[in-house]
Amino acid sequence: MTVRITENLSIDLDREEWCCVACNHRLAKARKNYKTGCLVAEVPMKEAHPPMLEGAAMSFSPHPDFCRLVEFYCPNCGTVLENEYIPPGHPLTHDIELDIDALKARHAAGDAS
Repeated sequence: MTVRITENLSIDLDREEWCCVACNHRLAKARKNYKTGCLVAEVPMKEAHPPMLEGAAMSFSPHPDFCRLVEFYCPNCGTVLENEYIPPGHPLTHDIELDIDALKARHAAGDAS
């Protein structure tokens, strides 16, 4: 049984694996951080946040010494699964941690809400 967790992530409860919703590619074990199974790309701040006024003397981009934009993609179909702003050198966040056993019990009992 597959349960949708976010717009682009689901969990296969039988195999206990994170999956891409778009292509059903298996990313990582559901008890682990799904991001470990993703392609990861850092987007330059000036590309993500170009100056709002052409020829503006001041850039409105966050300073790359203090902030970076990291994107996570499905390695099979390229769907963007998540993105986050974190300081340089900061480890990737573990933003979703579910009680897999409780989720399985709820679905086995027919409570899909």
